[in-house]
Amino acid sequence: MPTPGDVDVVLASELMEAGRAVQRGLVTPDRTTLVSSTHRVYSIAEKSAMGDGRVDSDELIAHAGKAAKRFVRFDMAQAAEASGSVISAVLFGALAGTGVLPFSRAQFEATIERGGVGVKPSLRAFGAAFAKAESGDAPGADTEMRLPEPKPQDAKVSQLLQRARKEQPAEVHYVVVEGVRRLIDYQDSAYAALYLDRLAAVRKAVGKDDLALLRETARHLALWMSYEDTIRVADLKTRDSRFARVRGEVRVNEKQLLAINEFMHPRLEEICETLPAGLGRWLMKPHFVHRLVRRFTAAGRVVTTSSLRGYLTLWAVARLRCIRRSTLRFALETERIEGWLTQVLGAARLNPALALEVVQCQRLVKGYSDTHVRGLTNYQTLMGAVERAGARLAPATLRELREAALADEHGKKLKEALARHALA
Repeated sequence: MPTPGDVDVVLASELMEAGRAVQRGLVTPDRTTLVSSTHRVYSIAEKSAMGDGRVDSDELIAHAGKAAKRFVRFDMAQAAEASGSVISAVLFGALAGTGVLPFSRAQFEATIERGGVGVKPSLRAFGAAFAKAESGDAPGADTEMRLPEPKPQDAKVSQLLQRARKEQPAEVHYVVVEGVRRLIDYQDSAYAALYLDRLAAVRKAVGKDDLALLRETARHLALWMSYEDTIRVADLKTRDSRFARVRGEVRVNEKQLLAINEFMHPRLEEICETLPAGLGRWLMKPHFVHRLVRRFTAAGRVVTTSSLRGYLTLWAVARLRCIRRSTLRFALETERIEGWLTQVLGAARLNPALALEVVQCQRLVKGYSDTHVRGLTNYQTLMGAVERAGARLAPATLRELREAALADEHGKKLKEALARHALA
């Protein structure tokens, strides 16, 4: 077993592995060469957090750089993909390139050749990684990519983008344009126009100088308006791009068949919300049909979307997008969004910093099924406290309450924080 202070080389195929090695004391500045990929495979805890539960990659890299005698890092998953090999071949090449072991490059390559499996792609991956490690430590952060300017062919889409650029300050264009694109993909051009109408009202109320409030409102409004209902979930699961992505991830070749099984458990509430508003409200009431549907939906179902039957089932649900505006869920979300915007504008008249914190409370409303219910419950509790406190609520206090809600989806920490600030 390795012991702290007695390790010469640490190899990590993912950045968090490097962080754990540093945390355990296996990486020391007087001795250890740390070789790590900078890509991330997020843990269950990171992915299931109510808020952004990701560990900051830049902080991990900075901490590891201080802990190691030498830190060689780059995106090894990308290098493996580019060479058609696996990440172990990249790690092997990076290890050889550091020169910390008393073996020549030819000896390393001879080892790969003796393996006899995937020799050519492994040698390509090895060579690319060797060159990166030998040339010096690669930068730990990727260069930010500038998105190309969209050039839509559809006249309505082009008009919407022109309107977005005309009505909003240049500093928030990239967020607003992305919001328009997202909502056209989610629903249609008319829905994206409603997004711009709402943003125009916000800008008129807060002015053009409060760029932070405008930018965050634009971002969170687009997220809320593209809420995840059953129609959206079915749409995403039946897209050609998803099938192509899955095939690429599992490396299916032309002679192999791919089966994709989806575990789905729509509750009675999701079914009611997908129906026209009047019918959905009727089905929500306790009666014979209500009990029958609830019994039918008590257990989850496995839907094989790679089969004709499973695909057509979800495809039919996705096509309900044409009636989304008449559904119960649309009515409920519209009421919630309008209420949220009213609170944002009300807070902006009192304190722009408080309004910014109210905007970011939208982070609590996400996902679907039970996840959405718990987040929405916390959000409504928080907004009730904002209404009761009014002008006496400090922005820092609201931020603390929001972080408490994000830290515990069941709301216990939020209740404790509300009691501590006498806002319960």
